[in-house]
Amino acid sequence: MAFPLHCPPPSPPLRISSPPAAAAAAAVPNPCPNLSSLAPPRLCLPRHRRRRRRPGSLRCSASSSSPENRRAGPASSSDAAELPLFPLPLVLFPGAVLPLQIFEFRYRMMMHTLLQTDLRFGVVYADSASGTADVGCVGEVVKHERLADDRFFLICKGQERFRVTGIVRTRPYLVARVDWLEDRPSSDGGDDLESLAGEVEAYMKDVIRLSNRLNGKGEKEVQDLRKNQFPTPFSFFVGSTFEGAPREQQALLELEDTAARLRREKETLRNTLNYLTAASAVKDVFPSS
Repeated sequence: MAFPLHCPPPSPPLRISSPPAAAAAAAVPNPCPNLSSLAPPRLCLPRHRRRRRRPGSLRCSASSSSPENRRAGPASSSDAAELPLFPLPLVLFPGAVLPLQIFEFRYRMMMHTLLQTDLRFGVVYADSASGTADVGCVGEVVKHERLADDRFFLICKGQERFRVTGIVRTRPYLVARVDWLEDRPSSDGGDDLESLAGEVEAYMKDVIRLSNRLNGKGEKEVQDLRKNQFPTPFSFFVGSTFEGAPREQQALLELEDTAARLRREKETLRNTLNYLTAASAVKDVFPSS
């Protein structure tokens, strides 16, 4: 069963699992255990329904250039940069680790260029139903291995976010002109952000605890998830764990307000916790179910 994440009806149980497969023609997750283990655990959440867009389109709408959708401060030509783009059926967040295997020719060409320059490219979410998003995250290659057949194993780490403002070229691979995004100063005070981040962490711990119980792993005490992160990077970490809901992840990535992102994550986790609590009660009454 699936339902929009912000509604209280039943949803599939949330579970801890390995990182999602990058099921693209040009890349798959790195199969090496020592590399895959670098990625953070993901939380599988029900899918969030969003308005469909024309497949194959890049969302560079007029609203993208409005002041309220840009980072704080006036935009100038010096803010713009050209960035090679890698459309993938997943969402990369700042600070998250992404293992990839590159084998398609055009993206092998891109890797050869990147390895001689700054090792950075843009990861943008794309699927057949909604097309290609215009907000993405820079992936920086922190480890790579080139194989004899010219394939690449990569470990990438998410850096800053960007918004696509124009297409420079599409061959041999996509290159776009981008503006960098930052969260605007929140109307909520620093203490309120800290409190909100603490509430999100508490819900997240409860979700993991109940999910482990339902999966027969026992209710072990969940260790510190935040690890002294400030609210903004912590909000990105939480979003990176919402496996199975890439459109919801994309919505979180596009938000430019830390408090709004944390509130949305809190609501998602609260709804998931309500479901898991009910599922746990049913399991107690009907152990064989």
